[in-house]
Amino acid sequence: MNYETSTIDADGRLLTDASAPPPSRRKRWIIAVVLVLVAALAAWYFLRPKPVEVDPLKGNGARATQIPSISVAVPGRDTVRTIISGTGSLAARREMPIGVVGEGGLVTRVLVEPGSWVRAGQVLATVDRSVQAETAESLAAQVRVARADAEIAESELTRAQQLVDRGFISKADVERRTATRDAARARVSVAEAQLGETRARNRRLDIRSPASGLVLARAVEPGQIVGGGQGVLFRIAMDGQMEMRAQLAESDLVRVRAGAPAEVTPVGSTTAVKGQVWQVSPIIDPQTRQGIARIALPYAESLRPGGFASASIVAGAAVAPQLPESAVLSDGKGNFVYIVDAKNQVVRRDVRIGEVSDRGVSIASGLDGTERIVLSAGGFLAPGQKVKPTLVKIER
Repeated sequence: MNYETSTIDADGRLLTDASAPPPSRRKRWIIAVVLVLVAALAAWYFLRPKPVEVDPLKGNGARATQIPSISVAVPGRDTVRTIISGTGSLAARREMPIGVVGEGGLVTRVLVEPGSWVRAGQVLATVDRSVQAETAESLAAQVRVARADAEIAESELTRAQQLVDRGFISKADVERRTATRDAARARVSVAEAQLGETRARNRRLDIRSPASGLVLARAVEPGQIVGGGQGVLFRIAMDGQMEMRAQLAESDLVRVRAGAPAEVTPVGSTTAVKGQVWQVSPIIDPQTRQGIARIALPYAESLRPGGFASASIVAGAAVAPQLPESAVLSDGKGNFVYIVDAKNQVVRRDVRIGEVSDRGVSIASGLDGTERIVLSAGGFLAPGQKVKPTLVKIER
């Protein structure tokens, strides 16, 4: 069955439109349009932007409907140490280079190794002394001969003194025998001196430690020929004492004094060794603009001469409030903090910061430590704003 759609033209004639869709198709079109509209409304409902809630701590031009809650703390006053950090190398505080003292010769034994502890006078290495020993025996024999001659001269003088009173020997003979006795005694002294010199030279063939300490290096082996002026055979740290030569900037070096406590941490170690500054360099390197602070250290296995280490030197201390870094703000006028007054209103307080460390920021001036300081979110507050403070404890 065909349906026609009739329309009336301007002259009043009835017109039919055979191309118009049948009523059933028109309903389907209407239903489809309605479904599309419903789907669009549903999508708009679920995907529409939600109302923005005003955060009282995040100023966005809207007036806060509630009083914001913020964390505050009363810092008090603590002892804040001024710490100067530096790096440098480790070394023996008093390093003793040991070489050949005597005439030298063939090394027969080496008795110590690097890392050994030695006492003053201990033999480190021995040198062959076979020839010198024979020379000493020869001189010892000469001493015995001289003593025998002296004993004979003494006996002859004694008998001559007994006979001179009887007239058998003249006084001139007594005087001659006295001179012979004195000459014999002198020859004994000469022979003993020569023997003592030879024995002293022989003792110097042994390479000995001049003081107690820790052997750092050894540069001699058995069978090696050594002699005077050859060089250093052993290096010893006197009493095992070490030091760190910390390189500091010129501005930091002027604040360091001898006797200042310090902690040194060698590379590869997590244990700090306590010491103190015993010498501050009187000169500055014109190239690097740095100077050296020498830190005396006791012996520790982690301290190896030539190694690298970091140091923390206490250059002074002061009693001042200390705050977390989040509590200190800055702008074009300088550094400041926000405090909460008795009316729970935010007040700006300009401060001058002191030392900055891992523990926080010390306040050199501007606070006495009894104020309630805003710890965080200070950047979202404004002077005069009403807040609800919650007191917390600052973790040190």
